[in-house]
Formats: sequence, C-alpha cells, structure tokens
Amino acid sequence: MTTRAVFLALATAMMHAQSYPPSPRKPVTETLHGVSFTDPYRWLEDQNSAETRAWVDAQIEYTRSQLDPIAGRDALRKRLNELMRTDKLTAPRVHGGRLFYTKRTSAATRWSICYRDSAGGPEQVLVDPEVVTRDEMSSVSIEAVSPDGRLLAYGIRAGGADERVVRFMNLDTGQHLAAELPASRYTSMRIAASRDLVYYTDLPNTGPRVFRRPLKDAQAQPEQLFGQEFGDKYSAEIDLTADGRYLVVNVSEGWTRGWVHLLDLTRGEWAVLGRELDAVTEAKAGRGELFLKTSWNAPKGRIFRVDCTKPQRHFWKLIVPESRDALENYTPAGGRLVLAYIRDAWSVVRTVDRDGGNVAEVGLKPYGSAGLGGSDWGEKEIYVSFVSFTAPSEFHRLDTRTGKLTAWAKETVPFDDSGVEVKQVWYTSKDGTKVPMFVAAKKGLAQDGGTPALIYGYGGFSVSVQPLFSATWAAWIENGGVLAVTNLRGGAEFGEAWHKAGMLANKQNVFDDFIAAAEWLIANRYTSADRLAIQGGSNGGLLVGAAMMQRPELYRAVLCAVPLLDMLRYHKFLLGPLWTPEYGSAADAAQFEYIRKYSPYQNFKAGVNYPAVMFKTGDADTRVAPLHARKMAALMQQAAAPGRPVLLHYDTKVGHSTGLPVTKEIDDGVDVLAFLMSQTGLAAAPAAR
Repeated sequence: MTTRAVFLALATAMMHAQSYPPSPRKPVTETLHGVSFTDPYRWLEDQNSAETRAWVDAQIEYTRSQLDPIAGRDALRKRLNELMRTDKLTAPRVHGGRLFYTKRTSAATRWSICYRDSAGGPEQVLVDPEVVTRDEMSSVSIEAVSPDGRLLAYGIRAGGADERVVRFMNLDTGQHLAAELPASRYTSMRIAASRDLVYYTDLPNTGPRVFRRPLKDAQAQPEQLFGQEFGDKYSAEIDLTADGRYLVVNVSEGWTRGWVHLLDLTRGEWAVLGRELDAVTEAKAGRGELFLKTSWNAPKGRIFRVDCTKPQRHFWKLIVPESRDALENYTPAGGRLVLAYIRDAWSVVRTVDRDGGNVAEVGLKPYGSAGLGGSDWGEKEIYVSFVSFTAPSEFHRLDTRTGKLTAWAKETVPFDDSGVEVKQVWYTSKDGTKVPMFVAAKKGLAQDGGTPALIYGYGGFSVSVQPLFSATWAAWIENGGVLAVTNLRGGAEFGEAWHKAGMLANKQNVFDDFIAAAEWLIANRYTSADRLAIQGGSNGGLLVGAAMMQRPELYRAVLCAVPLLDMLRYHKFLLGPLWTPEYGSAADAAQFEYIRKYSPYQNFKAGVNYPAVMFKTGDADTRVAPLHARKMAALMQQAAAPGRPVLLHYDTKVGHSTGLPVTKEIDDGVDVLAFLMSQTGLAAAPAAR
C-alpha cells in the first residue's frame, strides 16, 4: 500500500470519531543564538515529498468532512451567487486615447481584457481567457500597453501563482507577435513608443533584474540593464519618460527605503537620485522630467519635479508639499498630477499642475476608497474608481484639463445598503495610541454583547486598509453580524511614521492594536468573546496567528489565510529575504530576540483552549510558502479542544495572487462563511425555494 493510501485509510477511519489525520512528530532541535528550539513538523516543509503529499490529501478530505455538513450552506451559496455573479470591471488605463481594462460579466467565470477607442465607444474583448488557456484556474492580466495604444502585453497566470507568461498582441491586426516572455515574476513593464522594444523588471528569488528585449525577433535574447548588484532584499519597478529618452528604475530596500536610478538611453549614462536619503523615494515619468515622491523630511509624503538633464538634488523643485493627509499614490496625466491622499483611512483626490499650482479637490464621498487608473503624460483623461463597504465600485472619468468628473460606469449588486450603518470609531491601544476602526452593522443594532462580530486587519508593509466592498462581508452583515475593519500601525494610513511604528522591533504594536480592537468591541457590547471571529491574510495571517497565540480567550474563531507563522525560518523560503527589512531576521541576534517572542509557531502552548481556526493556503502560493500553514495546522491539531476544530483548507491549484474563477471564489466564500458563522452562532438565512 502506498504512503498516500495509508494516510487516507487512517484519516477515513478516524473521521467518524472526529479525530484528525495523523501527523507524525519528527523532532528537529537546533540552537539559535544560544536558545534551543524543537520543531516537530519540519518534514512538512518539503512540499513535494510523498509523505507531505499524502498528509495534504488526508487534510483536504478531513476538512471537507467538517465543512460540508454545516447547516446553511445552500443559503450562503445562493446569496453569494447573487452578490458575485454580477458584471465587474477595473478602472481603465488610457493609452493613445484608448481605454484598456479587465472585465468579468455576470455570465463569465473569469476576467477578460477589454478596450474601447474612446470613453463612449463600443466595448471589444481583446483577450478571452477561455480562448488563450483551457485551464479553468488560469487568468489573464494587462501587463503594458504601448503609448499609442496599438500594442498590448498581457500575462497568463496559472492558478494563484505570481509567475505568468507574457504575450504581445498587435491591435491593428489582432495577431500575436512571435516573441513572448517565459513564466516569471514580472513586477513592471513598459513598451517603447516604437513598439519594437519592451523593458521589464523580473523578481526572481535572487533579487530584482531589469531587462530590455527586442520584439521583432522571436529568438532575440533579453539584455540585462540593471540589478546585478542587488540581492534578495531588494525590489525594483520601472517607467519610461514620455519622450522615450530616459528609463526610470525605482529601487526599494524593504518598505522604508528607496531611491531612483535614471538611465539616459541615448548616451547610456546612469544617474542616481536619493540613495543617500533615509527615506522612501520613487519617481514617475513626465516628458523629460520626473515627479519624485519622497518621505524625506516629510513622513506623509511630498513631490519634487526633477529635470532629467539636471538630476542633482539641489536642482529639485518642490511642487507638492507635505500636508495633513498622507499622500498614498499619484499619476502624471494630461500635463498634470492626480494625487490620491488618505485622510483618517479614507480617500481624498486632488489635481495640481506640473508646478504644483491650480490645486483642485475632486469631489468624492467620505468613508470610501479611491483608485487611480493608469494614464500617460500626453493623455487628457484618467479614470478614478470609488468603492465603500456598502457599495461596489463606481468609475469616473476625470478630465485633467478642466478637473471635471463624469460618471462612466458603475457595478451593481443586489445589496440594500439603506439598512446598514457604517461609522468610524477611535480606540486606545496598549501604549495609549489612538487607532481608528470602521464598524459596519445593521441599523438599530442592540449592543447587548450577543451579536457575532468579525474583525479584519493587516498592519504592515505600508499597506493602507481602506473601505472596500466584499460579497462575503456583505453576507455577514446581512445575516446580522458586525464587521470591524482596523487601521493598525504598520500601514500607511498616517504616513511613514505610522508604518515604522509597526515594523521590526515595533511589530508587537500591531498585535497590541488588534487585540485592543477586540477588547473595545467587547467592552462596548458589540459582541462577546464567544461570538468574536478574526480574519487576516498574508502578513494579516501572521497578525491573527500572533493574536490567537497571545490572547486566545478573546476569540471564538480565526480565519488565517496564506500566512507567515514560523518567523524563525520564514526568511529561508521563496520571497522571505525580501521581507527582512520589514520583520528582521532570526539570523541576526538582536532581531531574533523580538521575533521569537511573537512568532506564532514557537509560541504555541499545549493545553491552552485556543479558538477554532481554519488555515487557508495552496500549492500555487509562490510568495508565502504554504509550509507555514501546514506546520501550524499539524501542531495545533494535536492539542485541539473539543468543538474548536483546527482545519487546513488546502487547494493544490490556488496560490497568493488574484484572478481565480468566480466559481472558486464562491466555493471558498461558502466555506469561509460556513466556518465562521457556525463557530460564532450566526445563522444563515434560508435559501429561497
């Protein structure tokens, strides 16, 4: 009998007794900086071993045996189909006056790439995933468009992997070029105005690389232009000036330090901007000039205009000074800059001219999140998306010359927001810091401590958590639950100082902020500990993992997706080294001291009544190694309390990135809601017959 068959037979026999699949302990002891640790499940780090594969298969079957019988799944599936099987699209990017965007119709399962010749022109499908790939789990994405809008570069991604193949389509003929790029982790791409060259950045596990490749010769080899001096702690993205003369390379060392390399493509000469600054500095290109956004002496961000022929710092011209709002994003378009700010965790959009004058605020509603579509310096328009907790995305055309905002498209879902109240509250964290949190629930909620609640958080990598519409969150609220979305330190809601307050040796602040959110909801009788669930993914998976280890009595259920959990070893796998400037590394003695205090895997204690937990991951995650979830599930299952299941929701074709078919999103949404609702006592409304 094969190893897999043995595992499955054992698991099947034990399911009926509500026992977990066997997870043999094979202790490995090592000493780091004089401290010894024993890891009983290091064998699960080998994703491709026969033993691991058999264990994963057994876990998948066990998880299904626990999730499938949960009452209310039919009602949840019906409702999620209604909420998710709708027309959806992304903010258009404008090139050559044409609009390029992705769209998924209510009848489709996957997103297609579409374009229009103008804002009011007919929609045409350029790339249908059903045509270019037979794999239902694959997706397509826009990678780049030539400035004249006549050549499209698009990616094909398998499952949720970061890597994708890139193909090129001539829009005049509808034909593909013979040249294509092999599957890799591309982070940015630009097509030259001549349409015969493509510049791109690749991020292998060894560090960022910038290449130039001719497109007319299918056999041509890419030429590496940049990156050989940078290792696996760095990343890079590129841009091209509108005149095609300069290549901009934005280099980042983690998320707190960055600078710009500028290549004069005519002369072959490099210049470096801002490397001496202890700041996050990046550039976007105009015509012969750069717009340099930096946190240098301005933690909430400001912008300088830089003449490419005089890139030295004493020639920089300040055009957008630091303001009370945090500058999150900006796009040069139509000879102006469109600026997206964060004000108390919601969006404000302004426009300025190239000298910083003629400031105009774009009218948007509060408590929403704005996104800027791509555009080129010579275009006259840009598209702005807007989304809130109670309404899906709407899209507006912004005329950069006049500042006029015109409604262009709007997603519609069968969700009645008239009965929902969203408010922002401020609570006090452990060290006295005031932290904001959005709370959404049905109007007239009885604050008697009996309502199930769900808290979401992230807290890291300068990521701002702003309002968004989620079908699963909408269903949670409709069924009577409270949704709380926190704005923890580690994000950029209040600029770089807020970010730095939640990284490296300050990482415990993030967990304290999250724990304080749970305590506030309980103290204010929105919920109680036996009705409270928490949710986070990726860095947010680390967040809820640490919160679960540190204060297990506060929560009834935990959804921990694509997580980092063994923080003493995370830096040894996949993109782990890239994140060491954010977390630190156990290889460093000083950093080891604070990492080991919060690393969830090393802080698990047998005999503690932990919440029910579902770890969610898959083989195709090429960003955060699935080994974290495998090891933690095995560890916690061995000491799980009755009625507090530890489940591993594992998919062999799913990874970290987006683009999954809506059928899979619905399946996963049903599983997530069924798990959280069954644990917190939130009943799903019966499905209509």
